[in-house]
Amino acid sequence: MKNISFCFQMHVPYRLKRYRFFDIGHDHYYYDDIQTEEHLQWLVNTSYMPLCNTLSHMIKLSKGKFHCAIAVSGATLEMFEQFAPEMIDALKELAATKCVEFMAVPYSYSIASEYNEQEFKQQLKLQTDLINTLFGQKATTVWNTELLYTDEMAYNLQKMGYKTIMTEGAKHILSWKSPNYVYQSAGSSKVKVLLRNASLSDELSFHFSDPNWGNFPIDAEKYAEQLKNLPEGEDIINIWVGAETFGVLQNAGTGIFDFLKALPYFVLERGMGFMTPAEAAKKMSASDVLSSPTPLTWAGEAKDLSVYYGNDLQQEALNKLYAVAERVHLCQGKHLKMAWLRLQDINYLHYMNHIDQGHTQYESAYDAFINYMNILSDFLQLVEEQYPTTIENEELNELLKTIRNQEEEIQSLKKKISKKK
Repeated sequence: MKNISFCFQMHVPYRLKRYRFFDIGHDHYYYDDIQTEEHLQWLVNTSYMPLCNTLSHMIKLSKGKFHCAIAVSGATLEMFEQFAPEMIDALKELAATKCVEFMAVPYSYSIASEYNEQEFKQQLKLQTDLINTLFGQKATTVWNTELLYTDEMAYNLQKMGYKTIMTEGAKHILSWKSPNYVYQSAGSSKVKVLLRNASLSDELSFHFSDPNWGNFPIDAEKYAEQLKNLPEGEDIINIWVGAETFGVLQNAGTGIFDFLKALPYFVLERGMGFMTPAEAAKKMSASDVLSSPTPLTWAGEAKDLSVYYGNDLQQEALNKLYAVAERVHLCQGKHLKMAWLRLQDINYLHYMNHIDQGHTQYESAYDAFINYMNILSDFLQLVEEQYPTTIENEELNELLKTIRNQEEEIQSLKKKISKKK
């Protein structure tokens, strides 16, 4: 039986304010709260809230047969709590249906998994703890930033206790294989890999209202028939899109919300069903092993990280930022911890791309780089004040080891107390 796995990704970067060289050492607040709130409210009103309402309607109309997943970063949840609490309420309502799975996502939507394993682990824990607090769910499936995946990462995730990771069904990885199966990671026999069906997903994001698209106009019945006609045995079809597909990339006037609302009826009518990623991984066996020794993402034509660290500006920013990771882990100041998380947002690197800057307020990649590096320079000064670079690495590692051992001991004691209760 064919099953459709929908996942909607939400992440909104904090807007950095215009930060000049002469601000370094004097101004330690880096964000434009007014622009951040305005942009967030626009997204909530145009896309996120209408999407949540539509999903709720689909679950009710299908009598709970429609299942889906949401991948929302911790930073975005934090933003919702501050600027749009109605979004938290809407997501709680979806969680209460038991038909929506919430993914584990790096808190700040960073590529820490490529630079610092401990930071990656901490960001996943921060976000999943927040998911558990807000929605009462323990996340077992990982949506890494931009669907980033490597075999080594799968091994690390298995050590953390995660069971499933989602990534892109890229042709250079799959070759003749189909994305419509569950795979086993080459990095860990205990981790299953689900692959986005890029063509079917992008058809909604980029071609839904395109009159030049060969399948135009796209309606729910035609789309459901397209899914049904996929080859026999291809029983998990992963349609994963940015939530902005609904309302922004395809505005409400295109009929995109009506399309989504009608889809469960035509899917169920054709004897197909819906699954969350966790349900698919649990109920389906792996058909083959998937290997990607180098970073695989859903970004750009190359489906790798070149959009984010393909030029000297991006590499300079990343190297400077993650060079202080171990020192920041020792810092206790809330301002430093908050800045550290926010400055890892992958969007700031995207703005430094010469060819594809995404949606940016900067005039050029150099403009974005200079503004970011000015902020980073101030941040690095603050870290230096707490843990100077004169501290030897061996001494620093001993401090970190002691702290981590203490944290593990605390967690172990908490588990013992919980069991006795």
